[in-house]
Amino acid sequence: MTARTRLVKELKELSRSGSDDIILEPDDSNIHKWKAYVKGPNGTPYQGGVFQLNIRVPDQYPLVPPAVQYHTKIFHPNVHFKTGEICLDILKNAWSPAWTLQSTCQAIVALMSDAAPDSPLNCDAGNLLRAGDVRGYNALAHMYTAEHATPM
Repeated sequence: MTARTRLVKELKELSRSGSDDIILEPDDSNIHKWKAYVKGPNGTPYQGGVFQLNIRVPDQYPLVPPAVQYHTKIFHPNVHFKTGEICLDILKNAWSPAWTLQSTCQAIVALMSDAAPDSPLNCDAGNLLRAGDVRGYNALAHMYTAEHATPM
């Protein structure tokens, strides 16, 4: 199955069982480029914000993971503040062709709820959590969410 065939299949599936919390849209001129809009999970400092992800799907998909980056600025230990790069095992060595773009976005939303401060791409966020300053971390994450992650 080619990447294009798989992506068309995923797009059809999305139109049948889409989610209010995750919206996926392919580029009009290139099915290998997608945008996702994910809602910040309830009970987190990201609640109320909508975050844009940029997704580039390689020709070898689904054998190779898509490249996913935050377009919206986010203060999170597993997201590089400047580039939006995400440190998540399924985007690297734990990828499986069973994952779809939808399930990949669900995993990214889950990461927003459950940060891994021991392998940070954003050292400031990781250091706050490792030091036990959850209040300081939440305040900064909430501030950046309010400033950058506009609600839909």
